[in-house]
Amino acid sequence: MSALRVAVYVAPPIPILGPNGKHQNHVWSPISCTLIYSSTEAVLVDTPITTQQNLELIEWIKKIAPGCKLRYVYITHGHGDHFFGIPLLMEHFPGVEPIATAPTVRHMEQQVKEPLFEQVWGQRFPGLIPRPFVLAEPLPESNEFEILGIPFQAIEIGHADTYDSTFLWVPDLRLAVCGDVVYGQVHQMLMEANTKAKREEWIRAIEKVESLNPAYVIPGHRQAEEVDGVWHLASTKKYLIDFGKVLEKGPKSPREIITEMLKLYPERFNPGTLQLSAIGAFMVPKEEWNSLGAGNIQGVKL
Repeated sequence: MSALRVAVYVAPPIPILGPNGKHQNHVWSPISCTLIYSSTEAVLVDTPITTQQNLELIEWIKKIAPGCKLRYVYITHGHGDHFFGIPLLMEHFPGVEPIATAPTVRHMEQQVKEPLFEQVWGQRFPGLIPRPFVLAEPLPESNEFEILGIPFQAIEIGHADTYDSTFLWVPDLRLAVCGDVVYGQVHQMLMEANTKAKREEWIRAIEKVESLNPAYVIPGHRQAEEVDGVWHLASTKKYLIDFGKVLEKGPKSPREIITEMLKLYPERFNPGTLQLSAIGAFMVPKEEWNSLGAGNIQGVKL
């Protein structure tokens, strides 16, 4: 029997603010934060966004694993909604080491630079994100670390909902903590996965997780009531395939994509994410929807 246990905290959805500081009609999807722990040491995977969310996460860690030393916080990919809580964790758990793969660290650096930070995060959550920023340190080339002599493996998979994504494999538990490689019953973010080539790379990433025959699969975004099961792999893959099929019909606007996907997935939480995915599809010319390609979001209308 493994000395490790696992628990998942789901930071609840929070409203997105506009440049005028007023609430928009959208929320940010719930974020999974996974604690893998023994009676003495622990690893946290990913953090939420705001100071309040992270203070609530910290209280949850202290309740779930009282007296346990938090050794590491592992970051699955470079999007800010998975690492902005690091400075608060370091304040409340002295000695904790934030770690990630070297490409993820480079992505994190890009996320906190201006003007991108203000455009993507500062305008949505003005004054709510902990400062000063603290980034992860890169893992050694092996992408391995351990607690209590038990191995943890960071596995690089390329493009999922963003580039240089990873998942954390814990063979002792047959546990895959997937970050945004896998989603639960919330709309997937495809704004960056806006070509067939990128979506196929994402599907190959899911199949990499499947090849390990995990017993537990934890999505990066899911509703709090969901169980972390292997079926999330198939449902994430199907959503990607269905999105591609909608594009193959030649929609004339992002609104048409949204309408078709909502018919297929009326039960998924947070259609605001779907809006961003639909806009992302129009960032590339239609003739390049089945290839790589680049474009410009300026002037795209729903």
